Amino acid sequence: MKKLITNSNPFITDHTVPTPNLPAPTLITEQPKKIFYIDNLKVGLITLVILHHALNTYGAEGGWYYWQKTTHTWASMTMVLLITINQSFFMGFFFFLSAYFIPASYNKKGAVRFVKDRLLRLGIPLIFYSFIFSPVLIYLVNYFGKGHHIPFLRFLAGFHDWIDFGVLWFVAALLLFTLVYVLWRLVIKKYGSKSIAAPSSGMVLGFAAAVGIISFLVRIVFPIGWILKPVGFNLAYFSQYVALFIAGLAAAKNKWLDTLPYNYGKRFIRYALRFLLFFLAMGIIQKLTRAPQDWFTGGLHWQQLLYAVWEQLFGFSIIMALLTFGKKFWNRSTVLMAKLSRNAYTVYIFHPLVLIAISLSIRNLAIDPAWKFLIVAPLAVSGSFLLASVITLIPGVRKII
Repeated sequence: MKKLITNSNPFITDHTVPTPNLPAPTLITEQPKKIFYIDNLKVGLITLVILHHALNTYGAEGGWYYWQKTTHTWASMTMVLLITINQSFFMGFFFFLSAYFIPASYNKKGAVRFVKDRLLRLGIPLIFYSFIFSPVLIYLVNYFGKGHHIPFLRFLAGFHDWIDFGVLWFVAALLLFTLVYVLWRLVIKKYGSKSIAAPSSGMVLGFAAAVGIISFLVRIVFPIGWILKPVGFNLAYFSQYVALFIAGLAAAKNKWLDTLPYNYGKRFIRYALRFLLFFLAMGIIQKLTRAPQDWFTGGLHWQQLLYAVWEQLFGFSIIMALLTFGKKFWNRSTVLMAKLSRNAYTVYIFHPLVLIAISLSIRNLAIDPAWKFLIVAPLAVSGSFLLASVITLIPGVRKII
C-alpha cells in the first residue's frame, strides 16, 4: 500500500512511500498518489531561476549583485526577451506549487505544529541569508568586482543593510501568505468539503486577464522595478503571486490536477504561441508610437495596460501547459531526479554564491559578456546542485532545508 506524505518545504514534495504494514484506513488521500512530475517541474523551475540571474548578470535588466552587460544589441535583446518570458510565469508557478501542498500538510499537523514547521523551514533560512550570507555575497562583489580591497571585518563594521532577504524574498512572501492562510483556516474553522469543478480554458484566460487588470492598477503606483525595502518585494508582480497562491490552494482542495486532460495542455500551448507573437507585435507598437519603455512598465498608460494583461495571459498559458505536459510525460522519477528535487530548496538559497563566484572568476576574460553567459550558465546550474548536495550532508541541515 502507499502513503502520501506531504512536506511543508516549499521545494520538496515527499510522495509515494511504501508502507506495507499499514492497514487500509490509515491511507492519506488528500492528494494524488503519483506526483513525481511536480518534483520534476520544480527542478526545471529552479534551473530557470539560476539562468534568470545569469541573464541579469550579462545583459538583461533586473536587480542582481554583480553584472557585466553585453555590448551586442542583438544579444541584449535576446536576453531581455528570455527574461520577459521567464518573468511572466516562473515565480508565480512556484507560489502555485508551494500552495498546492499546504492544505494537506495543515490538515495532518494542525495549526500549531504546521506554523512551527513553517517558521523552522522558512524563518531560519531568512535569518541566515540576511545576517550571514548576504554580507558575504556583497563583500565578494565589492572586493573582487569593484576593487574595494578592505578586510572583511572592516567591511562589516561599516555594513548597514543587515535586513536583506535577497533572492529569499520569495521565502518571506511565502511565509507571509502561509500565515494568512492559517489565520483564514482558524477563522472559518470548518473547511468546506464541497468541490468546485476544474475551470475551463476560457475561465483560466478570463482569470488571467482579471489579474492583468489588477496588475495594471497596482503598477500605476508601484511600477516594475520598484522594490519594497527591506523585504525586497517587487510589488508590480504580486498580483500574480497572490492569485496563483490562492489558485494552488483551490487546486489542492478540489483535486483539479487529477483531471487535467492532455488536450488541455495542447490548447494552452497554442494560446502561448499566439501571445508570444503578440508580444513581438508590442515591440512594433512601441516603435510606431515612440512610447518610452517605462510606459509599458508603470504609470497610467494604455501601453502599460496592454503589457500587464499580455503578461498574465501568456504566463498562465505557460503554467497550464507545463502542468498538463508534465503530468503526461514527466510523471516518473529516477535516482538522479529525486536527488535534484530533494536539493532544490538548498539550490535556491545558495545559487547566488556559485553564480557570483564563477562570474567574478572570469570577469577579466577578454570576450564579450554575451559569450561569458554561455560559459557561466551551465557551470552555475551544475555547480549549484553540486554545492547543495554537499550542504545537505551537514548534520541538522536536512531538517531545515
